[in-house]
Amino acid sequence: MLAVKTLSNNLTTYRRNVHAMGDKFEISVVGNDPLLANEQIEIAIDEINRVEKLLSAFGDDSNIKQINRNAGIAPVKANGEIFRLISRALQISELTHGAFDITYFTGNVAGNDNSLVENATVKTAPYTVMQTNYQNVVLDAVKQTIFLKEKGMRIGFGANSKGYAADRAKFILQMNGVSSGVINSGGDLLTWGTQPNFKPWTVAAADPEQRKQPFAQLNISDMAFATAINAERYASIGNKKFQSAASSKKGFPVSEIKSVSIMSPTAELADAMASPIMNIGVNAGMYLINQLNQIACVVIDDQNRVYTSKGISI
Repeated sequence: MLAVKTLSNNLTTYRRNVHAMGDKFEISVVGNDPLLANEQIEIAIDEINRVEKLLSAFGDDSNIKQINRNAGIAPVKANGEIFRLISRALQISELTHGAFDITYFTGNVAGNDNSLVENATVKTAPYTVMQTNYQNVVLDAVKQTIFLKEKGMRIGFGANSKGYAADRAKFILQMNGVSSGVINSGGDLLTWGTQPNFKPWTVAAADPEQRKQPFAQLNISDMAFATAINAERYASIGNKKFQSAASSKKGFPVSEIKSVSIMSPTAELADAMASPIMNIGVNAGMYLINQLNQIACVVIDDQNRVYTSKGISI
């Protein structure tokens, strides 16, 4: 059922909530035709569901399942879309020195695919560095194959799949002429265009649950905004669900940082970078972000002190 907010200029925000990829998505489009808005939201939902199926490790036709089952055995021909997604993920792993890593180890080398574990940004004992190491993912761009070097090694997209799905839904909507909207995936935001009153999207306008945050009025028009929280110490903020983060090197909860929010052009990149910056720490994280173009971050530590990268004023 569409939720409707109408302003005097006849532009309206049409919203609908849907459960997908293990979380709540809220899709909002700005327009003046409820039938057209409903049709476009349906198309966006279909695209999110398509991405969920594409990245699933279940089903006989799953390309991810085929890649995982052949770990340590042979390269597997990859779907073009999956190949590009893995390639970008490995670039982020390189950038963050392994703090972001789509690999994990099932502990099962007999060929049975234990694919319930999908978030591999954290590597903990007794898993070996060899088996949970992005450097042991071999890509052949000519043959478009993926090879996982170690038996028992797996890849999963729990850390960036929702962001990628949001990016794809936004792309489809824009191609269909939807000039403004927001995709909220579990509290992570992706916006384009402007609000019905022609003002830029802010964090609070895109997600009213975050109105009490120090960055609530931050302009995020045509950007993605993703947050990770140290869930070992802070279970929730309002009704927002956050991804747990722990030290990728030592396997214990991070205590210095309360939350990290990343702003970037794509939700895939914002999703992927939030937890690694938390793992790296305030100083190293800020240094890394300040070296990159078109990406910024807001860090809140356990004393509620707010740190921002260059270009952000709160």
